[in-house]
Amino acid sequence: MPLLDIFSKKQVKIEERPLVIVDIREKNSMIASELVSIGCSIEFKQLKVGDYIVKNTVIERKTVQDFISSMINKRLINQLNDLKEEKQKLLIIEGIEERDIYNSGINENAVRGLILSILLNYQIPIIYTKDTEDTANFLKVLWKKQEKEKELGINEKKKSKDVNEQMQYIIEGFPGIGPKTAKKLLNHYGTIKNVINAEEGEIKKVIGKRADIFNLVNKGYKKLTSTS
Repeated sequence: MPLLDIFSKKQVKIEERPLVIVDIREKNSMIASELVSIGCSIEFKQLKVGDYIVKNTVIERKTVQDFISSMINKRLINQLNDLKEEKQKLLIIEGIEERDIYNSGINENAVRGLILSILLNYQIPIIYTKDTEDTANFLKVLWKKQEKEKELGINEKKKSKDVNEQMQYIIEGFPGIGPKTAKKLLNHYGTIKNVINAEEGEIKKVIGKRADIFNLVNKGYKKLTSTS
């Protein structure tokens, strides 16, 4: 909420803390404390899918060791099947520098094949992070990115609304045209120009009555003579 600085009379906006929903099973992981340390708010919930939720994005996090072990016991496939149903999703593979993902006893091409399958078949984006700190920072940046996109979307809608209101205001300036009639005309014709250029009989069909738009549009302007 904006606050008023009584000295400068300028509005000071308090920056909202990024909120990350954390699965209750991740409560003892380092990610939760890392998120708090970089200024995020966290909320623990029992999640059916994923380990974290940032706004509308569901994130599954795997350390390299988790990724390999869940690949072997097939648990990863079930998790991917659940994750792919989400509209926005991410898979984070963490600790890529600490442990070689191909140095796990599994055929390297099998690992590559699985990664390609996740990207192409499941259509789940993958992010590789160095450690828990890197993962936490990715989650924070994701929140900020989505918040910025949301604000841009709101501004675009507001801009569109402002233009509509201006057009409606102009049409309302004609005799006998109120807000409802102006909206009806603009919804039907699309532009002010089309409304003005429309046939009188056609406008009567649209609004159900005769309009005096044409009388005003076709009237000549009376020049004012200076009295001085």
